[in-house]
Amino acid sequence: MSQPVLTFTDRGIYCPAADVFIDPWKPVERALVTHGHADHARPGMGRYLVTEGAAPVMRHRLGDIDVETVAYGETRRIGGANVSYHPAGHVPGSAQIRIEVAGEVWVVSGDYKVEDDGLSEAFAPVPCHAFITECTFGLPVFRWDDQRTVAAQVDDWWRANAAQGKATILGAYALGKAQRLLSAVDASIGPILTHGAVENTNEVLRAQGINLPDTIRVTPETNPKDYPGALVLATPSALGTPWARRFGPASTGFASGWMALRGVRRRRAADRGFVMSDHADWEGLNAAIAGTGAERVFVTHGYTSIFRRWLEGQGYDAAIVETRYEGESLDDAEDTA
Repeated sequence: MSQPVLTFTDRGIYCPAADVFIDPWKPVERALVTHGHADHARPGMGRYLVTEGAAPVMRHRLGDIDVETVAYGETRRIGGANVSYHPAGHVPGSAQIRIEVAGEVWVVSGDYKVEDDGLSEAFAPVPCHAFITECTFGLPVFRWDDQRTVAAQVDDWWRANAAQGKATILGAYALGKAQRLLSAVDASIGPILTHGAVENTNEVLRAQGINLPDTIRVTPETNPKDYPGALVLATPSALGTPWARRFGPASTGFASGWMALRGVRRRRAADRGFVMSDHADWEGLNAAIAGTGAERVFVTHGYTSIFRRWLEGQGYDAAIVETRYEGESLDDAEDTA
């Protein structure tokens, strides 16, 4: 071919044959977007193409935007490229984007996880010649327990706190992690209260037909004494603030893949850390890449140097792509959405 299917520019990943960008971080005329997290879905694009499941969250977060939707597996001809979206398993509506030009196939994975959480559309590898993958947790130390095991840990902690007359405050991203926890825990233990940013996202997803347990939005009028033994799903930025302290005696936890590392829970000033991520762990990354059959692999956002060297040792033609994606961080980038 005279040029690669995709190139890497200072605005984002670009497809010359279609004249489109995938998850661009600077304004462009047409953006193909993998999912609604703020580091992948940015404002200022002329037009957006997203899955039917991602569009409501995109509109909620970005306002009055020009959005076109596509079903999973549906092929669109854009210029000289065939484009289709395939489940990434990251959050509801998230996608891998397949680009085919003159018989050569490249796939941009966005963010993904291989465990089926029962909430997002389950990840499936897409055969391709070249695969662009995150490696947020691209070290062997990152190996996730299954979701049921983690949910049982949260339930045991919540029950113990309730028996001691404490509230249970659990920090998680407003889109994805919070709903995953909400769906996985035992809602019969007690009432579940939510931070406004979490509840706003809950409402968007419920309107799409996603079934979530009942929750109670925390407002300035909420009296914590009316909800003894409650689980409070909060955004990370709310932990340790007056918003959280209003619940009186409480135990605080944080759910993140980073809880697999010593010292992270202490830096978050949390009593408990639960290892749960919406990104693939070490084994998941390797399984996903192998499942594509790709010979070329481009790694982005994460342990890129280490993971690239590992892939080269496994026989892949591997390279690093510099992007502005963040993966799963411990900052509060997703809290206000």
